[in-house]
Amino acid sequence: MTEPSKLPHRDVPEHQPAAGGIAARARAAAGPQYLNGLNPEQRDAVVTLDGPVLVLAGAGTGKTRVLTTRIAHILSQGRARPQEILSVTFTNKAAREMKLRLGQMLGQAVEGMPWLGTFHSIGGRILRFHAELVQLKSNFTVLDVDDQVRLLKQLLQAENIDDKRWPARMLAGVIDGWKNRGLTPAQVPAGEAAMFGNGKGGKLYASYQERLKILNAADFGDLLLENIRLFREHPDVLRQYQNRFKFILVDEYQDTNVAQYLWLRLLSQAPSRPGVPLSAVIPGDLTSPRLRGEVGLQSNPGEGESPRAELVEAAPHPDPLPVKDGEREKIAPSAPLKNICCVGDDDQSIYGWRGAEVDNILRFEHDFPGAKVIRLERNYRSTGHILAAASHLIAHNEGRLGKTLRTEDVDGEKVTVTGSWDSEEEARAIGEEIEELQRAGENLNEVAILVRASFQMREFEDRFVTLGLPYRVIGGPRFYERAEIRDALAYLRVINSPADDLAFERIVNVPKRGLGDATVQMLHDHARKRRIPLFEAARAVVETDELKPKARGSLRDLILHFDRWRAQREVTSHTELAEIVLDESGYTEMWQKDRSADAAGRLDNLKELVRSMEEFENLQGFLEHISLVMDRDGGAADEAVSLMTLHSAKGLEFDNVFLPGWEEGLFPSQRTLDEQGRAGLEEERRLAHVGLTRARRRAKLYFATNRRIHGTWSTTMPSRFLDELPSANVEITESKGGSGWGGSGGYGPSRFDNVESFGSSYETPGWQRAQANRNRGQQGGRGQARGGFEENQSPFSGSDHSGSRGDTFSGGGFSRTKRGPMVIEGELVAKSTGTVSEFSLDDRVFHQKFGYGNVVKIDGNKLTIAFEKAGEKKVVDSFVARA
Repeated sequence: MTEPSKLPHRDVPEHQPAAGGIAARARAAAGPQYLNGLNPEQRDAVVTLDGPVLVLAGAGTGKTRVLTTRIAHILSQGRARPQEILSVTFTNKAAREMKLRLGQMLGQAVEGMPWLGTFHSIGGRILRFHAELVQLKSNFTVLDVDDQVRLLKQLLQAENIDDKRWPARMLAGVIDGWKNRGLTPAQVPAGEAAMFGNGKGGKLYASYQERLKILNAADFGDLLLENIRLFREHPDVLRQYQNRFKFILVDEYQDTNVAQYLWLRLLSQAPSRPGVPLSAVIPGDLTSPRLRGEVGLQSNPGEGESPRAELVEAAPHPDPLPVKDGEREKIAPSAPLKNICCVGDDDQSIYGWRGAEVDNILRFEHDFPGAKVIRLERNYRSTGHILAAASHLIAHNEGRLGKTLRTEDVDGEKVTVTGSWDSEEEARAIGEEIEELQRAGENLNEVAILVRASFQMREFEDRFVTLGLPYRVIGGPRFYERAEIRDALAYLRVINSPADDLAFERIVNVPKRGLGDATVQMLHDHARKRRIPLFEAARAVVETDELKPKARGSLRDLILHFDRWRAQREVTSHTELAEIVLDESGYTEMWQKDRSADAAGRLDNLKELVRSMEEFENLQGFLEHISLVMDRDGGAADEAVSLMTLHSAKGLEFDNVFLPGWEEGLFPSQRTLDEQGRAGLEEERRLAHVGLTRARRRAKLYFATNRRIHGTWSTTMPSRFLDELPSANVEITESKGGSGWGGSGGYGPSRFDNVESFGSSYETPGWQRAQANRNRGQQGGRGQARGGFEENQSPFSGSDHSGSRGDTFSGGGFSRTKRGPMVIEGELVAKSTGTVSEFSLDDRVFHQKFGYGNVVKIDGNKLTIAFEKAGEKKVVDSFVARA
């Protein structure tokens, strides 16, 4: 019984600290320090803990800080214990960074967060707890790609399927795609299942899954697929995890695929009562045709159709999304929703090619009715002009939720757009700009070149080696260190030097010839005993019976190939020889049959390798140049320019960003447009937005008028993305790389000079620059051209190249001369100097690019030549030699 003196007295009111009083101010001062420094939007995203929240975090707006601070706030407010928070990231690096930041905020509390990790690491953890429910044991093995391919090869052999026509690696990619869409063997559409292995794709998938269970193994895709099956077939297990996780946080939500989406949807619903079917928790049929892939993405909407409605119909969602009067209709939740917070940026969804569904983030308000959407639009990275350009560009996308990045920083330098004659001039110009930045005191670690395709890197790598400029390739090996390039170079090295044992050993069984480790060891033993090179040992061994007939025959054929290639070297150009070697060896065919995602890129790299050889007089000179490139070895801590693809640049930032190759067909990628239509174009535009927002202070865009793609020179059009930039934030600049294009740089008037404009009001920045050059040229007459060169000093107007801008690199017994293409679409763009050509009609000549031909017309120093392979072309006589 309470003592009378302890009873509350009714005459004494309850005390609350007065607003603005000493107690209130002291309490505020003792509040959580982690909220200090947050802007209002960030703070709102941190303290809004109840119900579903979507944080639209633009580039450089501090999303990682918001996520980590939100977790700290949940824990400090006592809303959940560490083990009751599910926090999902996409990469192990992001998970480690989040744990590090939380540790700095909260101390050791982060150690008690077992559910902070990637989708697959958390899925694997859940699977091990309940392995027996999906016919596995808790110590199951997770197979890597090589193990998967070996297992699939066994299944293909068992079904008598030709693994050359239907490679195991291709099947592995197909199955992975099905698993990313959450499809079990029974759910794969019949049409898709019949597309592989003469209609046996579905059966092979089922056999593969059955075999995995026998081996007590799972592949990477199973870590989520089996989780989904576990939750569907065992609602009691699902309820256990729904009760466990009081808060769910997801990073990079725009990059989730269908399987990840389903996994999150199941966990993010409030627990259902025992006996209630899953359909009551998640509306719709989880195995609907739309999820199974039977309803694919629609093409562009027809006249009068709503683009929003098209996005709705195309998305992989288990139930239809109602549309009312062109807007999304809000649907009352069928079950209470958990406290889920997803952070993402629909403008940075760039991984559609690997299964990511941007529509997952676009549908958030439908999936979680009543959700609060918070936009983080204040950018802490880039200057005003860069943000304005990026925002104006991405506004052309229709499939987005909408936000506009802003900064309180200075406007800074405008985004520059520069046109160049070809990719070589582009590389020279960027190299010179980087050297200028270096002389001005810029750190090379703050300089990046972001390319659309990896084959573009070769031009820059060669240029940087010539300049002695250190560089590093991010997200992959340097061009000449890529496996396919090293293999091709090994073939050429053996042709050049039969005693090159390391090169011969590398390619003796590439592609597969049945010459395994035992055969190579036998060759080594023979070579050591007789003290001869490995190649000569192979020549001797094939004349004996030491090898089995099949291996002996394969080795003999390889030796005969090399003998024939060496003989052809004397009568064939080194570039043509390289193409012959890659074709006759079967190496090109090996990659053509490979159905992995990177096979097409490897073939592009091989074509780029052959193209790079054109700049050298012979094979010896080219290989010596490669040795100089490969000899470059800087320490990890050294300053170096970063070279990478746009996809690899996600999440990085630099003071100075160069973006070359903004041309139609390359960026946006023609392959992407052909395969995905408007959806592909919007993803390419998002990729351009990502590239621009990597820059803190300077963003410099380049395009080339001529580029060699897939082994063929093409006249290119500037990218449509350039016309989508705001003119107020863009400056058009002159190329610093040499020859330029249009009517400047010693070329004389262009064939475009008398054309006012192309059809449809063609007004690209490159066209505007050409017109400006033309006007300057008309005002200046035949005087000094751009860059201080007199017209008669042009490197293209005579045979003496000593005063040209083209770089000549000599050393090690070889020379290398840079040349600018002289034709666009087969027509002359150089102005005649009025000199008389030394060639006569019917003279047989040789051109470095077009090969052999005969002179059929002469106009001053301009020749019309009928080339044997390229047809009639007009060229300047200084670019041909008598054959």
